[in-house]
Order: sequence, then structure tokens, then C-alpha cells
Amino acid sequence: MAAHIYNAERLDHFMARVNTQYYAETPFLSDFITAPEISQVFGELLGAWAITVWQGMGSPAKLILAEAGPGRGTLMADALRVITRQAPDMAKALTVHLVETSPRLRQVQAKILHAYAQPVWHKHVNDIPAGPMILLANEFLDALPVRQFIQTSTGWHEHYVADKALELISCAAPSLPDGRTLQPDTVVEICEQAQHIVRDLAHRFLHSPGVALFIDYGHDTNSTGDSLQALRHARPTPPLQAEEGEADLTTHVDFTALLAVARKAEVATYGTEDQGDFLRHLGIMERTEQLASHANPQDAAMLRSATNRLVAPEKMGHLFKVMALASPTLPTPPGFMKGPVA
Repeated sequence: MAAHIYNAERLDHFMARVNTQYYAETPFLSDFITAPEISQVFGELLGAWAITVWQGMGSPAKLILAEAGPGRGTLMADALRVITRQAPDMAKALTVHLVETSPRLRQVQAKILHAYAQPVWHKHVNDIPAGPMILLANEFLDALPVRQFIQTSTGWHEHYVADKALELISCAAPSLPDGRTLQPDTVVEICEQAQHIVRDLAHRFLHSPGVALFIDYGHDTNSTGDSLQALRHARPTPPLQAEEGEADLTTHVDFTALLAVARKAEVATYGTEDQGDFLRHLGIMERTEQLASHANPQDAAMLRSATNRLVAPEKMGHLFKVMALASPTLPTPPGFMKGPVA
């Protein structure tokens, strides 16, 4: 099993390399569409959400409004439009920080956001400077690289990639932060980078007021399994067959593990909520009807169809989950009906 160890590449390293080139070279949204691009209401609701969170922080005179994985900048533009109109004092207090590694996407973001802000860009979440912060992250975690492990009759092994196929390399037994029992002959995915981000944010929020909101497709169960998938030319493609820069590699986010990391760091955790429930709590149906009432019949139908796509359980409403981390002294963020989870 170790025959190809010298020319094999660990799966998370393979994912990171392929995705870095993909986002640097492929036009955004050529293979998939994200919630902010489906409906302006999505970003508007998160802008209103951020206003309430800022007020719950005591309306600090200086605020970092950050987004990880901002895509074209559509979500931030929609949010800032609402903030500028409804909370001008907040608009004056904030600076916009974006976690984005692609030079091409940074140019697109600068163009879309120029009317509202002059963003400051960072390569990593922990590069964002100190101070009160609200962080938005929609479909960010799913693109972070994962390691895959499996227990066979000969012990634990890790997946490596060699010659566009998986290679099993012997390794020590993995563990997940929630301590779940790992079943034999079942792939276990661990996203170390996501765990580091959550841990760093938790430590930050213990010393400085802040809230981070994560929206992504994934699960909040104790299940494990292989969820690696790829899109090429808007169609599913075998992940390991992807040429560098030609496919978007993602996995389902393990929210159970990430919430466990945050709780161990003693930060307040919220969720998960289904995206459909979360958006309904924030008023997506009411806002959609408000816009539809001033639109022509064709546009009104498109607005309602877009909202249905975001909230319907059989579409994005159930598959996408919402999680938040917050400083323990802050009130429950909007949209989370259960309060903090112990």
C-alpha cells in the first residue's frame, strides 16, 4: 500500500492546489450559482441581520464587517445597501474586509463595491485585524480541503492521490472533536482548516466582541462518509479526474465537529438551523412580497421562484445549514430560535 508514497499527494493538499487554480482562472459562477446571486433578498436580509447584531454589540463606533469567500461581492453589496439606508451610523462606523485569495475576483469585488466601500483584502481569516467584528461566510467552508481516513481490516489508512486515483497510506487513528464513534470501512472526513478557523474566531470573540455567521451545505449529525464532489462545466465530474484549475472540489461541511470545536473554546454557539427556517425567521417571505408588489408580473414571478429555491426543503432550504459563533456576553443573533447551545 505504500508503493506510491513518494509520488502520492495527500488529498487535502490535492484539493487545495486544484481549487486555488480553479478560483484564480475560472470565471465565477460558470459552474454553480450561490444564494446571493439567486436573489437580492438574501444579501439584504443579512445586511439587516448585521444591523441588529451591531446594535446588540452596543453600536461600537468602529466595526469590521468581513466576508470570507465573497465571490463577486454581490452579498456584501446588497448588505451594504441596506445598512447605508437603514443604519447610517453603522455605515460610518464600519470598514469592509474580504478574505479572498484570487486576484481576478478581488478586481471584480472592488468594482461591485466601489459605491459603498473600499475593501481591505486578506488571504486568511486570522489576518483580519483586531476589533469588534461581524463575519459573514456563505459557501466558504465547503471549499476548504479535507483529509479522508478509513479503517480497514489492516488498520487505519489515509487517502492520498496518485495518478488520478486514491492510494491508501497507513496512519494513526483519527479523532473528531465531538468524540463520535468511528465505524470501520466508512470514510471519515476531517477539515483541519475549518476547525482552525473556528477555534481562532472563538478565541478572538472571547476577548473582543464579535459574531460569525456560516451558511453552507452540510450536516449536523454524527454520520461520516465520502462527500467529495466536483463540478466541471456546470456538470458533476469525477473529483480525482479534475485537471488543475478545471473543476471546483467541495465536500459537505461537518457542522457537528465545528460546533464541538467552538464549545470547547467556550464561545457561544448557535445552530444549526436549516437555511429555509433561518431565512423565514429573518422575513424573506415578507421582503419578497414587498418587492413583488412593485414589480411587473414576470419579475414578481421570478422573485417568488428565487425565494422558493432558497427556502424550500426539497431545494436549498434543508440541505444548507446555518451556524453562528458569538462572544458569550452578546444577545442571541437574529434567526436562531433555540438560543445558544450548551
